[in-house]
Amino acid sequence: MLDQTFLATVPHAPGVYLMLDRSASVLYVGKAKDLAKRLSSYVHYSGLKTSKTAVLLGRVQQVDLLITHTEKEALILEASLIKRHRPKYNVILRDDKSYPLIKVTVQEQWPRVFMTRRKKRDGARYFGPYASASAMWQTLRLLTTLFPLRRCRGNELRPRKRPCLNYQMQRCLAPCAGKANHQEYLDMVEKVVMFLEGRSKNLLADLEQEMMSAADGLDFERAAILRDRLQAVRETLEKQIIVSQTARDRDVFGWARLQSSVAAVLLVVREGIVTGSRRFLFDDPYGDDASIIAQIITQLYDEQSPPPPEILVPQAIEDQDLIAERLSDLAGRRVSLHFPRRGEPAHLVKMATANAQQIFAEEGKKKRSWEALAELIARSLHLQKTPRAIECFDISNISGTNAIGSLVRFTEGEPESGGYRRYRLAEVAGPDDYAMMRATLRRRCLRALATDDLPDLLVIDGGRGHLGIAEAVVKDLALDEAVELVGIAKEHEREGDKLYRPGRKNPILLPAHNPVLLFFMRVRDEAHRFGITAHRALRRKQALRSRLDAIPGIGAARKRLLLRRLGSLQKIAVASAEELQAVDGIGPELAQTIVRYFQPADSPSEVLPPPPAPD
Repeated sequence: MLDQTFLATVPHAPGVYLMLDRSASVLYVGKAKDLAKRLSSYVHYSGLKTSKTAVLLGRVQQVDLLITHTEKEALILEASLIKRHRPKYNVILRDDKSYPLIKVTVQEQWPRVFMTRRKKRDGARYFGPYASASAMWQTLRLLTTLFPLRRCRGNELRPRKRPCLNYQMQRCLAPCAGKANHQEYLDMVEKVVMFLEGRSKNLLADLEQEMMSAADGLDFERAAILRDRLQAVRETLEKQIIVSQTARDRDVFGWARLQSSVAAVLLVVREGIVTGSRRFLFDDPYGDDASIIAQIITQLYDEQSPPPPEILVPQAIEDQDLIAERLSDLAGRRVSLHFPRRGEPAHLVKMATANAQQIFAEEGKKKRSWEALAELIARSLHLQKTPRAIECFDISNISGTNAIGSLVRFTEGEPESGGYRRYRLAEVAGPDDYAMMRATLRRRCLRALATDDLPDLLVIDGGRGHLGIAEAVVKDLALDEAVELVGIAKEHEREGDKLYRPGRKNPILLPAHNPVLLFFMRVRDEAHRFGITAHRALRRKQALRSRLDAIPGIGAARKRLLLRRLGSLQKIAVASAEELQAVDGIGPELAQTIVRYFQPADSPSEVLPPPPAPD
């Protein structure tokens, strides 16, 4: 707990403080120019006991301090620690890996353009993240059509005697077959970067100049290609929203609050054109509006995603000058961060704010739609209460092998990926679907007892038999009064899906277009997709598993060395101990182990045991 005694040990210096609970989990990360003054405000807090600050302080058992030389260092360290620990009471942006990005591998000899969800420090250029996956794919399709860069995988270009089909379709310049001029290829990469950066005027000017040069040189075929490319870019740019008469690069933030919830929108403006946007919604964030906006900005930009020269905010924010200085360091040039009150910048902020308010309108409509559907579900299935959290279970296996139990969670009608789980069912022998369902349900319910995180409704992918298994599990764990059950299955392929409820002999028959049935089919299909993805991954891994993996002491590195030195598994199997010892990392003892595995005393050494049967 924070008290006066604790303050005596806190220095008057800049730094970061981490508030921990009794289990040493980080609840909140903050920075201060003067740690003693900032923490003193918490010790002497006299606000409402029901406020979020009071609730936070009531859970704090320990405070760790990290002293820095300057306030800027504290700002940088705070952002880093928030990303690492993701504390409950800090504003946490949705992880960028959840959004698609467009990656241009400018560090490669023959760069590529493709979609990714993971940003690495590999020298490549990343554009996005794109809040709309469809918009990202549309942009990527346009780029691959206009600028035919290579689409094969791998950092290194693999030479080919003949180009692939993409070359025949005029979607690749075929550098692998020596048909591409390297400098022309790099010029095309630069135009892709121009397009993604929003430098449309420069791109159009370059394309037009290249077209005229080709025409002057009587290369009319190339001039025609450049003419079509120029026209396609112009048509694309005509569809974009022009919001500024000045060709400035800006990020514009809009802000809206509805009771305890806040929404923010970021409009990405490049050369006066809106090229993208991002939306943020926080249910009950800790802190006032100024500090929340400051946290969003400090987490949003980094070395891989530097800020534009100008950032417009809807109000004056906490540590505005300090944050602007930090953003300037990231961009390598001056970045202005200000709250406009008039003129075109104020109009842009007003537009972004209108978009933020629209988030609440959409969320309200979605909530009303779910409430109506939840009431219909409760009436159709004769539930005791309208469900909010629904979980569905599915089993994926082939003849009992590589069995996976999958769990998906829907909250207020929408998937909640944080509640998804997969269960390896190695404890069940053979193709026993009921035993697999029992094991999956039992593990989930035991976790619910430990975490008090039980859904309102459990959906079982199966008919009466699977539903009976679920009834037995929840009754055995004394959860039958806390959670309700429903099964969904087809008795015959020609019939539609039917719903089953405990204590009811006949299934509940709903029309094929009924929204309740359609919702449960959607939930069941998501559980099946989630489970079958893991099951297939296990099967692929097992199919690619080498017999060397079964030998103790042979890992991935030694396996590669053996195959590289001896050439094949067949040659490893008949090799002598001396030949094996010649491989780096293989000592006398391990060599004898390999020989005994492949050449048992009672079988001829030249015969390789048959490989394991496929699934």
